[in-house]
Amino acid sequence: QVQLVESGGRLVQAGGSLRLSCAASGRTFNTYGMGWFRQAPGKEREFVSSINWSTSNTQYADSVKGRFTISRDNAKNTVYLQMNSLKVEDTAVYYCAADRSSRWYASRVVDEYDYWGQGTQVTVSS
Repeated sequence: QVQLVESGGRLVQAGGSLRLSCAASGRTFNTYGMGWFRQAPGKEREFVSSINWSTSNTQYADSVKGRFTISRDNAKNTVYLQMNSLKVEDTAVYYCAADRSSRWYASRVVDEYDYWGQGTQVTVSS
């Protein structure tokens, strides 16, 4: 079992930056693909970004490409999401997720993730 704990969400003005962190328990973190998803009120959970276990593949939703950067530090069992040029429409609960299948690619599919964090609220004001 893997536990994921997100942090870093807060209220920020449009145009600002935030860095989200997701700390994972367990000794096999470096074999997991990791992803970030978000869910706004009244909307379905949507893909934001992902990174495969070897960091050779990263994926971004079109809505965040060029603004967000995903990275991971396997020595610290942590994955990060650097969010720049934030927009009001980025407001959502952000979830970290782990894919234990060691895929060569970074998955964009909710159902391919096995473990989820509790989420961290990001609010972008105009």
